[in-house]
Amino acid sequence: MELSFAGLIGAVLGTIASAAIYGPLVGAIERRLRDKQRSEPEDRMALAQEIALLRRGVLAADILLCAGMGYWIGQMIGG
Repeated sequence: MELSFAGLIGAVLGTIASAAIYGPLVGAIERRLRDKQRSEPEDRMALAQEIALLRRGVLAADILLCAGMGYWIGQMIGG
């Protein structure tokens, strides 16, 4: 398997972009979930667990998607 240097640079830049996108994206999703929250204690605990799982899932998907796209774009530009 051969990795191109330009692709790796693109993947690093994609990962940096994913870090910039992560905060606003999770904030928007979390706000929508909290708006639908009920005030019962059981619901608050369930929502907190869902938000924690959501944050991990969004982070993983965000990094994989942005790094993959960055690698692809870097490889297309740099050869």
